[in-house]
Parts: sequence; C-alpha cells; structure tokens
Amino acid sequence: MNFTEEQIERYSRHIILPEVGGKGQAKLLNSKVFVLGAGGLGSPILLYLAAAGVGTIGIADGDCVDLSNLQRQIIHDTNRIGTHKAVSAKKSIEALNPDVKVHIYKERLIAENIREIIRGYDIVMDGSDNFPTRYLMNDAAFFEKKTLISGSMFRFDGQVTIFKPHAGYPCYRCLYSEPPPKGLVPSCQEAGVLGALAGVVGVIQAVETIKELLGIGNTLAGHLLIFDALGMNFRKVKVRRDPECALCGANATIKELITYEEACEFQSAKCGA
Repeated sequence: MNFTEEQIERYSRHIILPEVGGKGQAKLLNSKVFVLGAGGLGSPILLYLAAAGVGTIGIADGDCVDLSNLQRQIIHDTNRIGTHKAVSAKKSIEALNPDVKVHIYKERLIAENIREIIRGYDIVMDGSDNFPTRYLMNDAAFFEKKTLISGSMFRFDGQVTIFKPHAGYPCYRCLYSEPPPKGLVPSCQEAGVLGALAGVVGVIQAVETIKELLGIGNTLAGHLLIFDALGMNFRKVKVRRDPECALCGANATIKELITYEEACEFQSAKCGA
C-alpha cells in the first residue's frame, strides 16, 4: 500500500524497524482485532493497538463508565462517567489515530451471537473480568479457529497467554477445564486490584498481538507468563495441550457453545450515551 506523508511520520518508528518495515506496517493497517472488554485490560490494549495502526478494532462491552473504574481504566475519563464503555473507548481511539476503524458491540455476548461477531477478525483478545465470559470466548475462538490472546489479573498478580488449538497449542480448558464454583473466587470488586497492574498485563497482550499479526519473534503460545507485582518477578511456564480436554482433545465432548451463569461483564446497562 502507499502511505501518506502523515502516515510515514506517524509510523516512522515502526517502519525503521527491520522486523516491521513498510510491509509490516501495511499489514497492521490491514489487520482486524476484536477486543472483549474496554475496562482495565482493554484500556491499554486498545490504546496501543490503535497507536500501532491496527486498521480495524472491534470492541465489545455492555457496561458503563463508573467513577471506580478510573483507577485503572485509562481509556476513559471523568467527563465520560455514565457513558457506554465501548462508546467512550471509540472516542479515545478516534482521537488518537483517525486511521483506525472502530466497531462497537454494546450488547451482551452470548452463545447465540459471539461466533458471528468474532468471525471477521484475525485475532481475538480477552480482557474480561469473569470466568463465564472467559470460557465463552475460549470456546467461540476454538470453533472459529481464531488465535485468542488472554490476560487476567487479581490483586497484585497478572497472567498472559495465547491459545491456538487450531495450530496444535492448548486452549483455555487445557489449563482450567471448568469454571470454579460460584463464590469460590472473589471478584476484583471484592478483593481489589492494583490499578497499574492492568497496564502491565494489557500492554503485554498488545505486544503479543502485534507479534502474532506480523509473524515475528517468539510469542506466548504454549506458555503462561505470570507476573508478581509485589515481588517484581516474571515467570514463564510451559502449558501442554491436554489430550483429554473436553473441547480440543481427541475425544472432545463439548460440541457447541455453553453460556455459563454470571457473565456479568456484558449485562446490558442503561448508560447516558
């Protein structure tokens, strides 16, 4: 593709990288990434993907901006309290980089609509904050043969990994076969989370997405990166595919999507805009 003078200047630090160059930047501009959640993890993911020039970004979030979000959800601001998060995120992205096309999904993601929504994207990213939504996203990505870049955080700890069962790597169910019983694991609202931790985890997700889109470097596919903010330690462990996995194993028993209870990330909300 032919870059405008403005694009050459905007993406100059990418273009001079031998691993990226003009061809790589053109590839980013032609790429499509779906991001589940415009909250703590989604904020840095969305901002850095937009800054990098990922040409089309889909954002799904049915929640509204709340004052308690602003401690970590940096894509929003005080003036947008009460606004749909997806709408707020779109405004921030368009202000940052007009090259990016943004599609928003304010409805709750369920088994009946998620596969159709993610089908047109190259990579899907999970920035949700609850187990039911993570399993729904994992299963949908598996059936649609999409690479899933997943991040999570709790208090002072974060994790990032990439699930690519269509390429021989594990899926989320290889790591955690079923959601934990209701009430066993406290939510971030109950246990708290270090705001800046979301930046660390989300930025790593964004880095891994760009590497996957460009086909460069060694990604976290088949590995789990664990970050301990209090100890300032990173640890990478190998994750093996479970031959008995109910979703991606040889004798899989899960043949269709399951909507678990409490997919609270995308319960429809009445927002101001």
